Amino acid sequence: MRLPILLLISISVISAHNTAQPPQPPDSSAFLQAQWRKPPALSAADASRIDQLLKQMTLKEKVGQMTQLEIGMITDGQDANLSINPEKLRKAVADYGVGSIINVKDTALTVAKWHELLSAIESAAAGTRLKIPVIYGIDSIHGATYVAGATLFPQPIGMAATWDPELMKATSQVAARETRAAGISWNFSPVLDIGRQALWPRLYETFGEDPYLASVMGAATISGYQGDNPAAPTAVAATMKHYVGYSFPTSGHDRTPALIPEITLREYFLPTFAAGARAGALSVMVNSGEVNGIPGHVNKWLLTDVLRGELGFDGVVVSDWEDIKKLVSTHHSSATEKDATRDAVLAGIDMSMVPSDYSFSDLLVQLVNEKQVPMARIDEAVRRILTMKARVGLFAGSGIPSNGAAEVGSAASRDLARRAARESIVLAKNDRNALPLASGGRVLITGPTADSLPSLNNGWTITWQGNRPDLYPKDRHTIRGALEARLGERATYVAGASFDKELDLEAVRGAAATADVVVLCLGEMSYAETPGNIDDLSLPTAQLRLADAVIAAGKPVILVMAEGRPRIIHSIADRVPAILVALNPGLEGGDAIADVLLGDVNPSGRLPITYPREPNALLTYDHKAFEEQDTAFGLKAFHPQFEFGSGLSYTTFEYANLTVPETATFDGGFDVSATVRNTGSRAGTEVVQLYISDRVASVTPPVKRLHRFVRVDLAAGESRDVRFHVSRSDLSFIGPSGKAVSEAGVFTARIGTLARDVTVQ
Repeated sequence: MRLPILLLISISVISAHNTAQPPQPPDSSAFLQAQWRKPPALSAADASRIDQLLKQMTLKEKVGQMTQLEIGMITDGQDANLSINPEKLRKAVADYGVGSIINVKDTALTVAKWHELLSAIESAAAGTRLKIPVIYGIDSIHGATYVAGATLFPQPIGMAATWDPELMKATSQVAARETRAAGISWNFSPVLDIGRQALWPRLYETFGEDPYLASVMGAATISGYQGDNPAAPTAVAATMKHYVGYSFPTSGHDRTPALIPEITLREYFLPTFAAGARAGALSVMVNSGEVNGIPGHVNKWLLTDVLRGELGFDGVVVSDWEDIKKLVSTHHSSATEKDATRDAVLAGIDMSMVPSDYSFSDLLVQLVNEKQVPMARIDEAVRRILTMKARVGLFAGSGIPSNGAAEVGSAASRDLARRAARESIVLAKNDRNALPLASGGRVLITGPTADSLPSLNNGWTITWQGNRPDLYPKDRHTIRGALEARLGERATYVAGASFDKELDLEAVRGAAATADVVVLCLGEMSYAETPGNIDDLSLPTAQLRLADAVIAAGKPVILVMAEGRPRIIHSIADRVPAILVALNPGLEGGDAIADVLLGDVNPSGRLPITYPREPNALLTYDHKAFEEQDTAFGLKAFHPQFEFGSGLSYTTFEYANLTVPETATFDGGFDVSATVRNTGSRAGTEVVQLYISDRVASVTPPVKRLHRFVRVDLAAGESRDVRFHVSRSDLSFIGPSGKAVSEAGVFTARIGTLARDVTVQ
């Protein structure tokens, strides 16, 4: 049957009209392959081994494979003092046959320490009756988060701001290589939840609000992690998270209920997972919350009918942290943990992140013996788990590389991280050419994010919350450090305020009075998951009062927002000439921001979200037309601070020659082409974006939707022809029946400020 998902997109590429022009890079659709990107088929030996193991395994051994424990269940101590407890390890691996172990206790470990721990686990598994290896999992969210000395890139929301899937793939390859160097073969990334709820504290782990952009970047990430062969010593298994609807809680709080009509779910929330399944992701992690009153972990329709039946996913479905237990303690959808275990496994959970006891194993054995869970369902789950282990090469020999330390934190990887950070910076405003900063003159640096590496990185950085600056590398610059290193005595730093407390506004006022320009760094401290919950996107009063103080000095103020979600700046934005948005650019973010401020780098980032003007004005760019009705009292229904896809440059670009056929057919599709020209005086990169609007549809259409994009590098005065192909799937939508439909009519194609109609039959 046809997948009722919007993003079944054929490959189209940029082509130049003028043969004298240089070759163009592939456009975004190249990352959404027309055919399934299946992992390599199992070897005959692995297929036979799995068949034989299933015949030999006892029920307890099978259920053990479905059990996932956290590292504290086999160790003593924490941090660098973490050590294997032989008795705990024997119980987990030998007695219970546990299939997977995860996490850290509580900070990133050196490669040597990882090898010590994983070698012990490997040896324990090799000493069991069937010698089934244990697969280790970790959250390498923006690089190898929990490997000491690893390269850390912008968070996914920052990578989405690059609009550069080739770069996304390259950074993911580094993350995979450095994770595998530690001996870890399973990565709990990427987050494919769509970021359409700005309050949600995990927004920075997403690729933004648009299903197409997020699908492209997500597919690129999976390709980077797994490569052509997930068993390679530089690859890891990818995990699509968190299936599905987790990112759209009504309250904006982490792990709270979402209400998502089926048409909306299929149109906006499933496409990223469809793209991830087509990219060959080996595993899926399940939504900890609930959608429409049904907890994700017992939603058989979503886990089995849709994920496997419609999206065609054939990998491992793993629960999130303690979420089967939470069916009893939090959701109150099950009376007992035994009931919850039965319902979750029957719904489609293959492996339970228990993670701190053996209750899942004990209860599931009981359930099978009592005929409440059929053995066929157990065998199905275990086959998937063993298949993933084979696909990452665990049956082929040692998973511990001999030279892992040499693979971590290389100079080339750090250069790539700096490039990614530079591309992620969005110049949102630049009145009167306030940027780049003029040579000469005194610069005051102030604000709570000015001297904070955690603010540039956010959670999942060395620790879960990313809030231990003492553990960060000493040779990485904050914004303050980068500017002081470049400006020397021209730079002065006064803190002015913490994130939520005024410090010395009088000192700031005095310093601003003697400065020629102020770099005001506001935003957020680090956070991850529930500790990041907030009820208001407004900046804390202390930061707003600091802004008032420096603006009152009458000097040009350059606002730098270092953040993981869009904090409201409407009371400041109109009073400063320039604004940079830095969406958690990572360990190299301080230097990248300085590169942009000083003009050494021409910014090319584009917003992957709609930046709201008011706390409750949270419409996304692809809202419905009737949501634009303005009131008679001057309130504009859609009037964001900055629009999705926007971003400025130190040069200017113009579009011309938009070409669209007058008529076309769904079966043949059509081409859209335009000429983009650099009309400024320096080289720059433009992100060419194609939007399509359906004029009339049986389900009210959004005002526009992104369908293609490509980054184009242009020298001063250079022009380039760009062409995109639009196919039937681009013009289809989820109809009233919940299935994809294509309806004849008029469509409007937009590139830049240009728009033309095409009638499609």
